[in-house]
Amino acid sequence: MTHRFYGLALAALLVSSACGRGEDQSATAAADAPAGTSAGTPAADERMAFMSSLFTGVEQYETFNRLAEIFPHHVIEASSAPYTFPEGERIELPETYEFGGETRDTQAFLAETDTAALLVLSDGAIVYENYWLTGGPDVHWMSMSVGKSFVSALVGIALADGLIESIEDPITDYVPALAGSAYDGVRIKDVLQMSSGARWDEDYSDPESDIMRFGYAFGTGASLDEFTATLVREREPGTYNYYNSTDTQALGMLLAAATGRSLADYAEERLWEPLGMERAAYWITDNHGMEMAAGGLQLTARDYAKFGQLYLQQGSWQGRQVVPADWVHDSVTPDAPHVMPGLNPEYPVGYGYQWWVPAGDEGEFSAIGVYNQFIFVNPTKRMVIVKLSANSGYGLTDDDTSWREMESFELFRAIGQRVAEATP
Repeated sequence: MTHRFYGLALAALLVSSACGRGEDQSATAAADAPAGTSAGTPAADERMAFMSSLFTGVEQYETFNRLAEIFPHHVIEASSAPYTFPEGERIELPETYEFGGETRDTQAFLAETDTAALLVLSDGAIVYENYWLTGGPDVHWMSMSVGKSFVSALVGIALADGLIESIEDPITDYVPALAGSAYDGVRIKDVLQMSSGARWDEDYSDPESDIMRFGYAFGTGASLDEFTATLVREREPGTYNYYNSTDTQALGMLLAAATGRSLADYAEERLWEPLGMERAAYWITDNHGMEMAAGGLQLTARDYAKFGQLYLQQGSWQGRQVVPADWVHDSVTPDAPHVMPGLNPEYPVGYGYQWWVPAGDEGEFSAIGVYNQFIFVNPTKRMVIVKLSANSGYGLTDDDTSWREMESFELFRAIGQRVAEATP
């Protein structure tokens, strides 16, 4: 698990040491709270308590729906012209699906993975929508790494706006604060493809390891940008795909520098407003007002579905090109040997620009976050699936017996077959 979704939360190992340093983190947070943020500054102990509970088997469905109460955040306002999906002819979920040579029960899987929301679009219409546990149509759910795909879209928009000249440019041309770090001279494209060459050290016995230092920064609200600038080079950029969420934080720094705005502000104008997002969203920040680019977004299921439908439609929405079509294509099309599907038999999924690309001939692509958050798109079947979950077993093993992501894909494909059968 850790080589793909480094533990935003495995840093929980820092709880006792961070809380024992004698620092008044609540006072520090209040002093550093950014102007314009609409959130209060929760106490550090509440943040750390949340982090310490992750990847331990503790149920999270009563927490993932209210993280805006725990972390400082920016608000992304709902669209002034909200769009409501039309209702299509409803489908029933398949009773079973095949995985690993076995027949699996759909309802059992949904229950075992603590599913809070499941929504299926066919040709842009809702054909299935259901909520369990603390989910609901108005409930905001933590994106985890699904948020990375939103960051990628914003980079593509900034490129079209002329704020970024080329993704062949070194990221340090725009973010000089990263000079001397692992990102010095690295192409923006390599950062987008999780191929920056930055080292990621997950030694939990070493308080100076990358994961432990990140945990302290995230848990206490310290500067995520300053942390990103501390990473060092391990590999030649553009040669090896190594999933490291700090790459996405570097992209967040790029966006902030190129646009001169917060990620939330830019997203509100260029994504939320044109897509007709029905609800306000929240983007977790550090105590300095910088968004946690790697996974701090919180949206409703229907608004996640709008983003998936946007990419299904090659970036076009209601007659407007919101994200350039060529950017959408390039984002979901692995184009180098080190990012192609099938290289890792344990996790045989390719990588684009912050999107996962399974092998197959139907053009599938997916945004994926820990604890089983998904936006899954099948262009051949004109289908989008959103699954929001709090799989308490996630991360208890280092394979798909707890991740259950490859299994989720097979359920989604079975749902796609049901959609195809119902389509005239």
